[in-house]
Parts: sequence; structure tokens; C-alpha cells
Amino acid sequence: MIYLKVRQNKSGPVIGRHPWVFSGALENIPEKLKSGEPVKLFDPNGNFLAQGYFNSYSQIAVRIWSYDEKEEVNADFFRRRIENAFEIRKNYLDQMQTNAFRLINAENDFLPGLIVDQYADYLVVQFHTRGIEKWKNEIVSALQEKINPKGIFERSDTASRKKDENNTGLLAGEIPDQVIIKENGLKFYVDIKKGQKTGFFLDQRDKRLALQKYAKGKNVLNCFSYSGGFSVYALAAGAKKVTSVDVSESALELARENVKLNKLDLKKCEFVCADVKEYLRNAEPEKFDLIILDPPAFIKERKKKNQGISGYKKINESAMRVLAPAGILVSCSCSAHLSLNDFRYILSEAGGRTGRSLQLLETFTHSLDHLESVPFLESEYLKCCFIKVQ
Repeated sequence: MIYLKVRQNKSGPVIGRHPWVFSGALENIPEKLKSGEPVKLFDPNGNFLAQGYFNSYSQIAVRIWSYDEKEEVNADFFRRRIENAFEIRKNYLDQMQTNAFRLINAENDFLPGLIVDQYADYLVVQFHTRGIEKWKNEIVSALQEKINPKGIFERSDTASRKKDENNTGLLAGEIPDQVIIKENGLKFYVDIKKGQKTGFFLDQRDKRLALQKYAKGKNVLNCFSYSGGFSVYALAAGAKKVTSVDVSESALELARENVKLNKLDLKKCEFVCADVKEYLRNAEPEKFDLIILDPPAFIKERKKKNQGISGYKKINESAMRVLAPAGILVSCSCSAHLSLNDFRYILSEAGGRTGRSLQLLETFTHSLDHLESVPFLESEYLKCCFIKVQ
């Protein structure tokens, strides 16, 4: 165990239970520490503050996972963390209607750098840091014991890992090419091995459900539709017609299969393989009653924030131009570097440029299984606004 001192004037965030300790907050860092090595943090007077793992010699030096000095980091430690996280989901998610959810949400479940998503009887894990990856064997063993899945698949092909660290592959059991999940009583095929993120956008579950109250009898456009999550919900709620637009033909094929899986009417569907920006520019004005905009993150780096803001303005403006009077726009952003207030300002500017008045009906952020630690503002990323566009 390595003991590190936190500078007197830098201990506030640790005491406030923020999970990151920056290198500048430490009095010194011994040489040759390995990523993942357990550390204990103390103030200059020798008072215990927290324990975690050494992350790297770069900006974030330590990631915290416990505030109990006596807690030992071993196989039992990971079993307890997984069990606690599962109990939260078990207590508040309707297991009869939903069997796909985020089981471990990294720092927010006191396992920094670790993501675990459950898809029916299968698990997908992501090790976002080299430090948490050091504990891979213990984590996989604990998941097998506590969850008893049929298979565990690694998808550490994330932007946070270098190309030579982008590990993917089977860790335990077996994984079929497609898994069928239940979400709010609807069914979806999920491609765990090659699908976007870990296979499905689990964080939009509550937004998809909320969409249903607005979709009946409407002509709906689902932009960046991927495997058709919003499209299936709209059809199930009685939409008149649903147009799904995505640049990937394979994603659209999966969306078709999801419509059929739920025994919904394919005659009410149109699947368009196209760039969404170009599609909106050429779409007939006031053609749609309800439009869903759920694009990939336009702001992936803080230094490119202005460029991303411009992109959000343009695409929301384009959507408003093809939205019928008194139509509904469901506009989302998953850019962590964009605040909810900034996003609302972007939407208001798009409304002004199109001569439309906007009424905010509902606002959503993270879903229940993507819970957030209150001090950890850096984990905020998802924003979704349901807007009546007059």
C-alpha cells in the first residue's frame, strides 16, 4: 500500500468526496508507481482522507474508491461494490419489463473507470483506465459470482484508451451474435460484439418511454436512428408513420428487425440511409409532426466547443424548419462539455433564427441506472429537451 499526502489547501475536494485527485494536489508522488496500485491519502497532519488506485503520472493521479481506512481491496471488495450497485437497480427498475441496464457506472458506483452493462443474461464490460484494468481478474470473478451471467464480453474500445489498449473479446462463457432484451415491455436485438457503445443506448430508456405520450397519430422523424429505439416506441404508441434516418445501412436493417420483433406494422415505416444533416436540408418544410434529434457528441474536446455549438445550432435549426406548426422536437446532446443551460441557449437561438417560439415540455438528464455522484459534476453529459415548437 502506498501512502500519499494531499496538500493542506487541496484537501477540500477529497473531503467533499470528489473521486479524482489531481497530481498538483499531492505533496509528492513516488517514482515507478504502476497504474492500479492501491494508495491511501492523508492530509499533512496524518489524518486519513480516502483510498483509491494510482491512475497515472498525468493530470488525474488518483481515482478514489473508498472512504473507509480499514476497507481492504481484494476480491470481497469488488463483490461488495457489485452487489451494492445491483441492489439499487433491482429495487428501482421493473425487472419484469426491463432486463437491460447499466450495472456499474464507474466513479458513480465507487469503481472508477469501470463500466458494466447488463443485457438479459449477458454482461459487457469496459475498462476505461489502465488502473482499473489491473483488477480485471478480480472484477470478472466477482461478476460471475454475484450476477452469474451466461457470458461476459469486453468492449474497451473507447476514446479514453490508446489504440494499442483497445481490448475487445470474450472474458467468460459465451456471447451470441445477437441478444434479445426487454425494455419497458418492448423487445430489441442487441449486437454486443460490434454495436455502438456496448450495443444499445441504455441511457435513453426513460426518454423513449416519455416519447410515447406525444407520438399517437403523428408523422414522426427519427434522426440518427441507429437500431430504431425511438422508432419502435413511437410505433408502439400509435404513430401514423415513422421515418428512420441513419448513415449506416446495417443499423437500419437492425431497426427493421426490431420493428418486426415487436410485431409492429412495417407499412408505417420508412428507412432512409443518408446523412442526417443533408436529409434535413432537403426535406419538405413542415412535413413532420414530431422529430427526434439524438446525434453523436458534437463536442468531444473542450477546445472544440465553439465548433460543436455551431453544429448543434445548425441541426436544430434545420429540424425546426421541417417541423409542422405546434410540432414536438425531442432534442438531445451527449456532449459532456456542454451544460444544460448552454444547450437551452442553443435551442433558443435556433428558434429565433427560424421564427419559432419554443415551449419546454419536459427535460431529462441521466437515467436511474446511470446514477451520478453529487460532487462528480464531470459525469454529467446527457441532456434531452421535449419542446413544443409554435
